[in-house]
Amino acid sequence: MKIFNKYIGTSLMALVLVTMLGCAPTAKHEGTGEYFDDTVITTKVKAAIFNEPSLKSSEINVETFKGNVQLSGFVNSKNDIYKAIDITSKISGVKTIKNDMQMK
Repeated sequence: MKIFNKYIGTSLMALVLVTMLGCAPTAKHEGTGEYFDDTVITTKVKAAIFNEPSLKSSEINVETFKGNVQLSGFVNSKNDIYKAIDITSKISGVKTIKNDMQMK
């Protein structure tokens, strides 16, 4: 019976370790915490762009990966591009900004 309990305990520990390693971040995949942080950053950037009356939030797409924000879409002017970048740079947690926005 003791041997059986030892195998159950060992199996449970192995399962816990495998589960934890599945949530670990790699260079191309985010960990659970990073995913949550990036979701918060994306939401903050979208809200800030939405609250700027000179920008159309439906024209600007925001994606975040490990704190690096990518802005894409088509806007009316270079001033709109600069404004979106400026707004994004003021959001906490943003490490870098990649600008893929283009003028219509």
